[in-house]
Amino acid sequence: MVRAYYYNDTPEDQRYPHEYDPSRPVSLETLERIGVKYRAIPVEGHEQAIDDVAKELDYKNRDDINVTKEGLGDLYESKIKGFFEEHLHEDEEIRYIAGGSGFFDVRESPSDQWIRIAVEAGDLLVLPAGIYHRFTLDTNDKLSAKRLFKDEPKWTPINRSQKTDENPYRVEYLRSIGLSA
Repeated sequence: MVRAYYYNDTPEDQRYPHEYDPSRPVSLETLERIGVKYRAIPVEGHEQAIDDVAKELDYKNRDDINVTKEGLGDLYESKIKGFFEEHLHEDEEIRYIAGGSGFFDVRESPSDQWIRIAVEAGDLLVLPAGIYHRFTLDTNDKLSAKRLFKDEPKWTPINRSQKTDENPYRVEYLRSIGLSA
């Protein structure tokens, strides 16, 4: 079961949990209110379940991504920092965690607080188009995931700025959760 909580923005390494003491947990209902969807899919036999999800949500393409120090070599630190830049996508982002672990941080609207979602093998997370978010590994420094796409695989981050607040996908996202831009 996924664990989500409000992110404590302290200066230590982004790969640390950044959890308040005491913790400030976030429920699945709160995640759903901001458009984030979650499903648990056991790793054993996950291929058929992922096929079923892809059919249900009309996803036509997929790929696998492995984020490790060994796999990325000298690019590892810069890639991890890049994934951690606050951004949005103009497409829904769906990830199934096949191995390893990490954190997706999503902006709660309208509070603009970060919610940290700890993901591990067996977690399927769907982030709506237009939500501000970022990703990092945890201190285990490895994650393998399946990425699903509605059409051709693309992953174009649009870093947050005043201009992205006016992006039509951002505006539609805010409307979809009952807010105006």
